[in-house]
Amino acid sequence: MAKHSDTYVCQSCGAVYGKWAGRCEACGEWNTIELEASEAGPPGSLSGGTKSKANKLDFTTLSGSTKEAPRLLTGNNEFDRACGGGLVPGSAILIGGEPGVGKSTLLLQIASGLSKGGASVAYISGEEAPAQIRLRAKRLGVEQSPVHLASATSLRDILATLKAEKPDAVIIDSIQTLWSDALPAAPGTVTQVRACAQELVRFAKSSGCILILVGHVTKDGQIAGPRVVEHMVDAVMYFESEQGRDFRILRAVKNRFGAAHEIGVFEMAGDGLREVANPSELFLTGGDAAVSGAAVFAGIEGTRPVLVEIQALVSPSSLASPRRAVVGWDGARLSMLLAVLDARAGLDFGRNDVFLNVAGGLRIAEPAADLAAAAALCSSLFDSPLPRDRVVFGEVALSGAVRPVNQTEARLKEAKKLGFSGALAPAGAQSGTIKVAEAETLADLVRWARNP
Repeated sequence: MAKHSDTYVCQSCGAVYGKWAGRCEACGEWNTIELEASEAGPPGSLSGGTKSKANKLDFTTLSGSTKEAPRLLTGNNEFDRACGGGLVPGSAILIGGEPGVGKSTLLLQIASGLSKGGASVAYISGEEAPAQIRLRAKRLGVEQSPVHLASATSLRDILATLKAEKPDAVIIDSIQTLWSDALPAAPGTVTQVRACAQELVRFAKSSGCILILVGHVTKDGQIAGPRVVEHMVDAVMYFESEQGRDFRILRAVKNRFGAAHEIGVFEMAGDGLREVANPSELFLTGGDAAVSGAAVFAGIEGTRPVLVEIQALVSPSSLASPRRAVVGWDGARLSMLLAVLDARAGLDFGRNDVFLNVAGGLRIAEPAADLAAAAALCSSLFDSPLPRDRVVFGEVALSGAVRPVNQTEARLKEAKKLGFSGALAPAGAQSGTIKVAEAETLADLVRWARNP
């Protein structure tokens, strides 16, 4: 007989406790620990498997030849780029995003593209009825695509159907709605999410089927449920949007078959999501008039170069503690940069309010944006507009030195393609593409900002 035991599980992070507590020590959340009765059964019991005799493992070496993983193209270049060049058979992908960002719209378009390419695709929804999905497909213009559509939440029924139909790809929308009758926990709990994801990933690996899971996100923007689900899958992607803007960014934060932090850029329209082949045009403001406090940063998102405008405003403050506000960049890094400019370049920002904004709603995380942010700050402080045909990039050290960054040539080529004729970059960043002015320290930047 199976052994029954009661455990207390945090519904936020999945931590397990022997008794109830008001606060989870793992994630710090309050009132998230709930009682869940678990049944200890043999591996594979959720899908009807039986316990088998243990077998000895056969070891191999690292020197063996292995073929490159084949790729299945979806017909959507931006999605394929974010996945690393296409979908790999037998892989499992987890896609998360806020409600209404367009996850279901994107996946329906992906299912249509796969099916038109000759692949057998199963779209299983646990949140919407088939009639609702048909209406969306008609609005997107993909109602004639040969996609197999179903609405179900029972894991046992879903696995039995997939084993009988043997599709090339299956989309589950969403993993939080599935439940297994082998577990007494309610749907959406940590136990159910973890167990259902494990069984579906096991099926994908054994059958060679491409598995795409949709995951809900918490108020902090993280995928809800235990983080172990993210460790089970091969790729984790976040579908992001900025409130009030039409563009969407699909960002890969984990990818076993491609580059992490690769992005795909889309624009939401009435007929669905449209690919944006040149995202730099979205993040650069229009107009030819040069204004102070604006610098164009040549950044890298994954393997893609992206140009974005960084805007700064420095104004005298009447407050005892001047304000510091930043949008699209790390606030702690702005504070560090202001301290370096004060200490190493002799600039006085202590009596000024400082506002920094990344145009277009893009969020920048790479340190290469330091020099562009410093250029925008100096331009606003001196009220001296920077040339509109120059890009800026480089990392600023605490000593005031400008450090080199990676993929310099790709940044300069992207700037040349968009019509820029020069760049301010770290020393040694010479290129035959465009003219480069070198900055070894912040003193070089200050001189350039005063007389660009």
